Order: sequence, then C-alpha cells, then structure tokens
Amino acid sequence: MPSQPILSEELLQRCAQRAAGYDRENRFFFEDFEDLREASYLLAAIPREFGGLGLTLSEICQEQRRLARRSAATALGLNMHLTATGIAADLWHNGDNSQVWVLEEAARGAVFAYAYSESGNDLEVIYSLSKAERVDGGYRFFGHRHFGSLTPVWTWLNTYGVDLANPDGPRIVHAVMPRDASDYRIVETWDTLGMRATASHDTILEGVFVPDRHVLRVRKPGFAGTDAFVLTIFGRFEPTIANIYIGLAERARDLTIDRIKKKTSIADLTRSMAYHPGVQHKIAEIVIELEGIIAHADRIAADWTNGVDYGEMWPAKLVGAKYHCVEGAFRTVDLAMDASGGRGMFKGDELERLYRDARCGRFHPANAMTVHEVVGKSALGVLGEAGPRWG
Repeated sequence: MPSQPILSEELLQRCAQRAAGYDRENRFFFEDFEDLREASYLLAAIPREFGGLGLTLSEICQEQRRLARRSAATALGLNMHLTATGIAADLWHNGDNSQVWVLEEAARGAVFAYAYSESGNDLEVIYSLSKAERVDGGYRFFGHRHFGSLTPVWTWLNTYGVDLANPDGPRIVHAVMPRDASDYRIVETWDTLGMRATASHDTILEGVFVPDRHVLRVRKPGFAGTDAFVLTIFGRFEPTIANIYIGLAERARDLTIDRIKKKTSIADLTRSMAYHPGVQHKIAEIVIELEGIIAHADRIAADWTNGVDYGEMWPAKLVGAKYHCVEGAFRTVDLAMDASGGRGMFKGDELERLYRDARCGRFHPANAMTVHEVVGKSALGVLGEAGPRWG
C-alpha cells in the first residue's frame, strides 16, 4: 500500500453508512461516487505523468479491499473504471501508446465502463457473439450486452464484437464508444439478488458507430496468440475482483466475531458464545480461509506489478486466483451466517446483504467451468490448441 491510504476512514465510513440504503432501494451509489471522485480515487490507476495518482495494481487491490469492507457494490462498480485505466497504464508502461488517449480522457474526468457480457458466451474477451461490421472510417457494432456496471455515470463504454467479413479469418474488434453516440439503447434491467447498487443495466447496440481512432485492438479470436492487451484485461480485472470479495468476507468475519462476543447461551449465562467450542471451530475455519485467499491474492497482484514472467501460465494464474478468492469468500460468508445465528436471515441485516452480495462473485468471468478448463489446459500445455471443450 502507499505510505498513506488514498481513501480516508471518514470517507469509507460514509460509504458504509449508505450501503444498506442503496441495496434496499436498488439505487446507484451516486453519493459514494461523488465522494470518491472528490478524493481523486478515479485517478488511482492513471500514471503521475498524466495527472493521476500512479498507484500500482497491488496498491489498488488494497484500496479496493478496504472499500469493499464498507460497500462491496461501490467497490465493484468503480472497479470497471479502475480496470480500463489500469490497462491503459500498464500498456503505456510497457511501451504501447495505443491507449494514451484513454489516460488523457480519464485525467480530464471521463469515466470508463464495460459492456462485454452477453448471453451464450462463456469465453468473454476471447470470443464474441456480437457483430462488428467494418464501414468507412471505423466499425458499427450490433449486440445485446449485459452487466453494464456504472451505467448511470459512464462517459465511455468499452465493447467488442466479431468481424466476419472474411469467413476464413474472423477478427475480434475491441473499441470504446462515447455516451453521445447514436444507435444504442440502455435498458434498465438491474433488479438483482446482490450487488444492487452497481446499476449494471443492459446496453443494446443497434449499429453504433465507433471511429478507427477509438478502436483499441483488432485480433484473431481464441487463446492462441493472445496479445498483451487481452492478457492485461485479465491481469487488471481478476486480482481486483478477488480483493473486492476478500474485503466483503473480512467484513463478514468482523461482524460475526463482534456479534458472538455479545451473544449468550442458555447453558452458560455468565459467558458469551465465544466460549462455545463449536463456534470457536467455525471462527477458526473463517480465519484459515481468509489467511489462504489473502495470501494468494496479494502474491498474484505483486507478481503482476513486479513483472514476473509466468509465460503461458499467466492466464491460469489470474483466473485461478479470482476463482480461489471468490470461492473462499463464499465459504466465509456461509460460515459467518451459521455462526451468528438466525438474525442474519432478516432483510435489512448487514450479514444478510453480505450473504447476497457474495453470491455474485461466481458470475464474474471467468466462471468456474472456464477456470478449470484454462488452468488444466495451461498446465498440460494445450491451451489454444484444437480439441474438445469441456466444463
């Protein structure tokens, strides 16, 4: 972490106080967003040379974990902007200036989001069912995108599609469209189990035009020959997602321990449930789980930050870390619910909200089946080669 955390305890406490209301009302975190913007948090990943704070991935992961302890949905929503700007920063640090304009726009206050998810595509980023049609001066995009976090506030939206003009050589086209573009619609679909404050509505692309200057990459589909841009998408997204769910799980741990210390048993009215052997065992399981996923997440973020060369194993390292941490958070919150008792099942209880929010971790790419495919094939040295898919 930086010597001084970017987010003050006072700001984080305000986020914590608003989280329940956002969830209950299914409302976007506008007040949190403005507080975080005022604190320059949207500049966190932008290099100092462009007017940003210049935080490394490891430092951003720590800040996201702190924010998620107070409001996981707020951290998740902001993560899309931090991912987009972090990708541009990493590429620039490695000598690729293709997204310098993204850094410059973000430094002037622009907000970047993503419209990547689509029904029927379990290999997001790698393949696409949406269409990218080549026209004079750019591309037109057609498709129905889900999970568009930051929908109320984005000024630029990352999307992508497949160009099938050459049936023998399809190309995946990644681009960024401005809010004032035409030929797209936002459909307010977001009324979900958890992470409700992200306002991740659907975006329907109906031939929206993106000029060549805002096209980020044109590449072959699939794992074979995956370039630095695609790897950096996962390099920035997977560790930060892992840390958001770790932060959520840490809050569940702290909340449960606090409650248990105040809870008595009819069998022993003189002491709290902290002296119950069964409760002690559940708390031990929570602590052990968190120790493992925190260490894993910290190592992967540090390795990416420090440029460790894992070669063809990097995709497996990244998706494996996210999977491990999300599953660990899932188990942690389940154990916390068991240990704390029936109070946690009531609407409006903080643990009930954490329980619901934790369920959402499994929906972020890569899903469990894809993770096992990528890790298994990578370890065997056959990722990207022709052969059957499995899940």
